Amino acid sequence: MYTVNEDFVHTFAGNPLDRGQHLRRDEAALQALQNASSSRFLPFYQLKVATQATGQLAWITHGELPFAPRQLVFLGLDNGAGRFAVSVEEASCVGSIDTFSDCRQAVAALSAEEGGIVSQARAMLDWHQRNPYCALCGSPSRAGRGGQVRHCDNCNKHIFPRTDPVAIMLIQNDAKGDCCLLGKSQGRMAQSNFYSALAGFVDQGESLEEAVRREVMEEAGITVGPVSYHSSQPWPFPSSLMIGCHGIALNRDIVIDTEEMADVAWFDRTQVLSAIAGENPDLRIPGPGAIAHHLIKAWANA
Repeated sequence: MYTVNEDFVHTFAGNPLDRGQHLRRDEAALQALQNASSSRFLPFYQLKVATQATGQLAWITHGELPFAPRQLVFLGLDNGAGRFAVSVEEASCVGSIDTFSDCRQAVAALSAEEGGIVSQARAMLDWHQRNPYCALCGSPSRAGRGGQVRHCDNCNKHIFPRTDPVAIMLIQNDAKGDCCLLGKSQGRMAQSNFYSALAGFVDQGESLEEAVRREVMEEAGITVGPVSYHSSQPWPFPSSLMIGCHGIALNRDIVIDTEEMADVAWFDRTQVLSAIAGENPDLRIPGPGAIAHHLIKAWANA
């Protein structure tokens, strides 16, 4: 329905690293890479990323590593040089670091490539923090393969990280598409004029198209017909993949799920274009760092 520029890269995408799969089963090779003078380490403290005063990422050498990092994850190779993420116990234990920044704020000063690396690193470190025990028997688990997996020595189970698929969709009123459907959730933004595309997790045993139709029906009472894919965005909070779609409504009468949504409404193209330009006092939409912005913009500029 609406296409995305092939050169466009969403925030938190664009990771250029070779994930180094051929090294992950070779513990000796990983250790040698970790000790190599060309390797660099990206520190995190409480899932905030180390940044320089300029806002750029603050990579450190092996010699600057704290004595006992909380967690170390092999991210991949940059032209053959190792790149690792490391979680530290105290912000002050890496003396050369200027500050630790919230990842959502930090990426504004980073290239797409660096933002993609931050996405991978934060998601993996968060996964290790959330999964110290085996889900099958409850015994402590340990990291392996450079942090790609956790292993339970008690029941010999391997635990792998998971990515949660989220359908996010911009629905237009009919095939012509004079209006689009936007909503705002209950909670801290309920009293604001901030609206976004509808979204929700893909259920088990459900296709993406089915998830789009179910979520829109549940949240707005709208039946959706044709669904088309637009693009996707990694969202490492904690570990989701936002799968962006457009769809065409088969009816216009909205029935809001008031437990989840504060409001759902149709907005015409003039209203949306002025919101994109920041000139609509009655409507605010997500900024360019969110896939919702690009779903809305693709429809508005069609």
